[in-house]
Amino acid sequence: MSIVHHLEADILLDYAAGTLAEGFALAVATHLAICPDCRERYAVIEGAGGELLDTIDTAPESDAAWKALKARIADAPLPAAKPARRGVAGKSPPILPEPLRSYVGSDVDAIRWKAMPGASQFIIPTRDGRSVARLLRIPAGKPVPEHTHRGIEMTLVISGAFSDEDGTFARGDIEVADGSLTHQPVATNDADCICLAVTEAPLKFKSWLVRLFQPMLGI
Repeated sequence: MSIVHHLEADILLDYAAGTLAEGFALAVATHLAICPDCRERYAVIEGAGGELLDTIDTAPESDAAWKALKARIADAPLPAAKPARRGVAGKSPPILPEPLRSYVGSDVDAIRWKAMPGASQFIIPTRDGRSVARLLRIPAGKPVPEHTHRGIEMTLVISGAFSDEDGTFARGDIEVADGSLTHQPVATNDADCICLAVTEAPLKFKSWLVRLFQPMLGI
């Protein structure tokens, strides 16, 4: 497995600081479970953060030190990808990694999907009310409705793949979009695409028909 689309340093820093909304933190934690490259980068962030706390005053926050830390992480090269571990012989590994599987309460075979335009969804319960997290299942070769964003949308591919204006995203790849991106993700032809999608505000759909049913669908 080769993960092409990784998390930016700013998001890893916010995750380390505990400032992300619960849904986005779930997406980051799940990506880290899949992506050894970002796990290593996150370990660097934690280590650098510990060093920073040991060398600066805890009274007023030092903007210069914080900017220096961010620059250090942003300039760090991605480590070489490591081969994925094989599952136990005779037993297929679960599709949903932790901690996502615990949030859902099962693997994908037990999910009760609900239909929505172009896909099926399962809303994942979160507690802080600052984001909405859902699993999406896009049928092979099919698009979801074209849309842009009122806030941040973070999409992590769990299985299969999709393509949009930013490229092709397969298992482990993560896309972070905002109002500057209008896109229509299309699942690749070989398999359904299952992804974790987290939003902080309702999407802006091009289709008036989708907009009509949007409040009932929670998207």
